Amino acid sequence: MALNLIVLGPPGAGKGTQAERLARLRGIPKISTGDILREAVQAGTETGRQAKAIMSRGELVSDDVMIRMVQERLDRADALPGFVLDGFPRTVAQAAALDGIMRERDPLLVVDIEVPEAELVRRLSTRLVCGDCGANAAGGDTVCGRCKGQLVQRPDDSDGVVRERLTVYRRQSAPLVAYYRVRPTFRSINGAQPVDGVFDDLAAAVDALVAGIATPGARP
Repeated sequence: MALNLIVLGPPGAGKGTQAERLARLRGIPKISTGDILREAVQAGTETGRQAKAIMSRGELVSDDVMIRMVQERLDRADALPGFVLDGFPRTVAQAAALDGIMRERDPLLVVDIEVPEAELVRRLSTRLVCGDCGANAAGGDTVCGRCKGQLVQRPDDSDGVVRERLTVYRRQSAPLVAYYRVRPTFRSINGAQPVDGVFDDLAAAVDALVAGIATPGARP
């Protein structure tokens, strides 16, 4: 059975790190919206060219273009044994479209990483990124582990901006989490613990979901 997983969570929950770690453990690709956009643009696909034109005008890529790019990416051979999606879907409309894409495939599993707002603000307002390549710094780093560039605070990681980003996230994500929460293929885990503890809970949640897929009604 293919492991088709969506990892949800607010900014600062560490979902990208956890998604990448689980994907590496299971030998399946971790797919983020940023990865999809870059690859589609670089490959010069029709959808990629449309996305490039939209972004060059300073506009956001629309749902229909993003959905087409996701479908193209999930149709690639390396994603057939499974995948971990990070950053998609972001809206109920995208989630419904993803259900359509997955109709003839194994069920989607969804894990939401929950972290209290105060902890998210603390994490994000103290987060450092590389000023050259943009990579997030690991705890204790003094230079970028990827390119040795200087670490800086992102302009949008100031306390006030962080709180506004979280408010927007909660408003936009609440319907999405509600969309998935009623399914037997959904779990939430505690993200307010050390990284290894979060990963252990994520892996355990995935194992429990896989074990329960044979239960009637597991497929969305």
